[in-house]
Amino acid sequence: MTYLQLTYFHLATVLPAFLIGTYLMLNRKGTLFHRRLGSAYMILMMVTSTITLFMEAKVGPRFLNHFGFIHLLAVLTLYSVPTAYLAARRHDVKRHRSAMVATYVGALLIAGALAFSPGRFLHHIFFS
Repeated sequence: MTYLQLTYFHLATVLPAFLIGTYLMLNRKGTLFHRRLGSAYMILMMVTSTITLFMEAKVGPRFLNHFGFIHLLAVLTLYSVPTAYLAARRHDVKRHRSAMVATYVGALLIAGALAFSPGRFLHHIFFS
């Protein structure tokens, strides 16, 4: 896949994940609807994080001529989503909540904000 195709695939998974994640953060927890929507959210986050690992860093320093600092947020997500899932299965609400907040803040809010920085695709689309 080309970088542009990966970017569109990433956007197709991260945008619904952002909407679902925001809904889940703001509404009642523990309901059957929350659990089902949360499963979709977790799948979308795992897919979108995996996609980002194949996207070459275009801004800032790079490691192995491919990975940038923003890739660390994908690694955070690939760790925190399974952690949150397992915590929910064990009814460890505190650990589940902290892993989900870390995912939402790190992978959606921080990475999302960084996606609009100069030199990135979304900055070019919205501000050029």
